[in-house]
Amino acid sequence: MINETPPAKPAFHEDVAELLYGNALAGILVTLLASSLLVFGFPSPELQTYKLSWWAIISALMVIRLVDVFYWRKRKTQQNYNSKKAVSRFVTGTFASSIMWSIFCLYNSQYATSTELACMIIIVSALAGGAATVLAAHKITAMTYSLIMLGPFSLSLLLSNEQYQQVLGSLGLAFSLVMMITAKKSADFTTNAIHLKNDNAALVNQMEQKVARRTAKIYQLSNLDPLTGLFNRSAFIHHLQKQLAVSQENDIPIALLFIDLDGFKKINDSLGHDTGDKVLKLTARRLEKFCDEQHLLCRWGGDEFLIASIGANQQTADKDAKKVIDAISEYYDFESNRLSIGATIGIALYPEHASKSNELIQLADTAMYYQKKKQPRSVGVFNQEMGQRLFREQRLKTALAEAINQQQLRMVYQPIVDAQSHEVIAFEALLRWNLDGENVPPDEFINLAEQYGLINSIGNWVLQQSCIAASQWIEANTAIQPLVSVNVSVLQLHNANFIEIVRSALSNAQLDPEKLTIEITESIFSDDKEIIFQRIKQLQSMGIKVSIDDFGTEYSSLSVIQDLAVNTVKIDRSFVNKLSSNGMAIIEAVNQMASSLNYEVIAEGVETQQQVQILSDLGIEMLQGYYFSKPLERDKVIPYINQHLS
Repeated sequence: MINETPPAKPAFHEDVAELLYGNALAGILVTLLASSLLVFGFPSPELQTYKLSWWAIISALMVIRLVDVFYWRKRKTQQNYNSKKAVSRFVTGTFASSIMWSIFCLYNSQYATSTELACMIIIVSALAGGAATVLAAHKITAMTYSLIMLGPFSLSLLLSNEQYQQVLGSLGLAFSLVMMITAKKSADFTTNAIHLKNDNAALVNQMEQKVARRTAKIYQLSNLDPLTGLFNRSAFIHHLQKQLAVSQENDIPIALLFIDLDGFKKINDSLGHDTGDKVLKLTARRLEKFCDEQHLLCRWGGDEFLIASIGANQQTADKDAKKVIDAISEYYDFESNRLSIGATIGIALYPEHASKSNELIQLADTAMYYQKKKQPRSVGVFNQEMGQRLFREQRLKTALAEAINQQQLRMVYQPIVDAQSHEVIAFEALLRWNLDGENVPPDEFINLAEQYGLINSIGNWVLQQSCIAASQWIEANTAIQPLVSVNVSVLQLHNANFIEIVRSALSNAQLDPEKLTIEITESIFSDDKEIIFQRIKQLQSMGIKVSIDDFGTEYSSLSVIQDLAVNTVKIDRSFVNKLSSNGMAIIEAVNQMASSLNYEVIAEGVETQQQVQILSDLGIEMLQGYYFSKPLERDKVIPYINQHLS
């Protein structure tokens, strides 16, 4: 944002004093400890008077510096306090300390033992090393401190006739030079950071002045998001429509950036909504810094933000979007937390992609959605392929709502057999959808059903049909009575009426609850575990078995599964396909764990005789896959059972 009256820049010396005095207390205490160690840890009668005198002087110096620290803390917030003088006092005390150390080392080195010399060089080197960063706010002091402490001392050792002293002197000189270089780099970095901090403070101050001038008008129009203070949806759409009208008259391009935060839900769930709100507020402030009069900015909802960049083409928008991601990805520091999030951005362009505000927003949202699946924390621009996918998604969503009434959905059943006898134990109910001659993949339409709120009605129909089918094949065979295994979604489990729906399906089909298995995917346990655990217990109290599907592919399993009383664990086909590599070890581990918890194990995706043999030898109880049978139409199930009885 542009402002005509930039505020005064904060005093540089205030920040320097803050850094120097903020780190002073620890340095003073370390100096007292180190000086006491060298004086009293290495007693020498001939030097005792000198050592005690030196110790008394440096202790008094440290007390004076300590008093100065507390004086600065008390006075620093007072108006017109002279921070430059405070820095001068601090520097004077620091130089006095380094000179005292230099005097001690020079005089004491003439009489010290090899052990005492080694301790001296180590201690002063450590003090010099720490000063390179602690004193980084004052460049001259940071560089000179280590030279005064180590230079004369190391030089005197280097000129000694003793070889070990010459070695120590060489090392000391080399270390002092390294510390001077390090101190210079740290000081340059710190100085730049202080200047940058003051520059940013000035920019923030400018923005606050401009926001203050507009606050009354914005609030009167009720166009602000109450949390972030940004435009809300209605205000953004209103201003975007006005800008589109201007752009159409003047041939001005517009790029719409749809920003979705990555990792925000985890912060919100784990640290609470208050922390989440703080992150959103800080994100809004960072986005405001990016925007000027040629941008419209809003919080679209949740963790989504929109920016309309007026006059931007695709290249400019892509570059700007990457800058936005970099800004959002910087650490969020407040209280005792340092948090990190990212952002995925989708871009749609006017007039290339759309000419209406709602279409432009929808296409940018689509680009963001596909980019997040493809490569989170990056930028995606809407293209023709996405348009085709969007058209297909809209077509499938519309058709799926009527799929049951149009009799486009049907159930097929794949047998689950005993690993040793190959006797049919159960059938897994699988949903199929034929739309105008196309068999739509379940992974595609199940996700759509969950996304658009259709999963409960479809899931209820699946449960009803599966129970009826199981009742029929059980009634037709007295020798074996296979169970039916039905997959349910996490959204179904969260439905408060789910247990009653299951009871109704069993009652209508007159099916024994012990003949029904409910399959839940492992990823369910990343959601509200308490509700999931409650549903599982309710199902099992009715006599219904519960199985974990696709085990090992999703949420952290071992931390949750031991708390469950499931009946069966289903090993995902991806591990069966890798039996010759690392799949074997994973299957063995799952089987051993399940055995210790008294769970049965099913391996799915079995397609070869070799896989059957290996899994049987491992002790896997049940197998499922195309080796035994592909999914069967409902009228083929009973003949299949009879065939395996003969």
